[in-house]
Amino acid sequence: MPLPALQKFEKQIGRQLRLLEVRKTIIERKIERQIRLFEQRRNGIGRKIELQIKQFERKKGIRLDDEVRFIRSWIERPLSIGAVTPSGKVLARTMARYVDPDSTGPVVELGPGTGPITEALVAAGVEPSRLVLVEFDPTFCRILRSRYPDATLVQGDAYSLRRLLETLLIQPAAAVVSGLPLITKPLKMRLRLLRDAFDLMLPGAPFVQFTYSVAAPVPKRLGGFTAEASERIWLNIPPARVWVYRKTDGR
Repeated sequence: MPLPALQKFEKQIGRQLRLLEVRKTIIERKIERQIRLFEQRRNGIGRKIELQIKQFERKKGIRLDDEVRFIRSWIERPLSIGAVTPSGKVLARTMARYVDPDSTGPVVELGPGTGPITEALVAAGVEPSRLVLVEFDPTFCRILRSRYPDATLVQGDAYSLRRLLETLLIQPAAAVVSGLPLITKPLKMRLRLLRDAFDLMLPGAPFVQFTYSVAAPVPKRLGGFTAEASERIWLNIPPARVWVYRKTDGR
């Protein structure tokens, strides 16, 4: 192709890319508006249900179980909680299988909730003292602290992983296991979390993530890592799949 024709073609491509970026921004803003509207409506409904739960607990003199605590937290923050109910045992065991219990270094779990995946990790042979649990919800933190007193509990935003853990970990992590709702976050945030995790882990260590989505939570095409997926776990509610990422180069 002659140089002038090539330059013209490049300009056309550039214009098309700019138009796509503008359309993408418009779509993202529409989605954000819909999320805000949903949250406004949800807040009113959530407060009523939360009040009913508290009244029931006081009246009966009981504390409700993990499923209700999960529902309560999901009502309060539906885009921050990875599931409406705790992860099923089959899903939890599948995630735990990707972590070598004989490896050295801490095992970091992001968004453990009430601890079903934590329980599966311990059952698979990971010593509780090796666990570093990063949880945002204060109610879940209290539960985890009572159930896993030997684990290191960090209350904070797992999407700020580097800030939370880079001075806490005295040696590279052997694995990062995530129950975070990655698919609800912008792709740049997902990729940043993955790369921050790689920087905190041993070379080739796994980043284990489950998702209800058909698509990968972090697309393989972005490069710099390998990605493998489990079979869909139909016994989980809703059905889920486990994705395992490993760093492959110096990026």
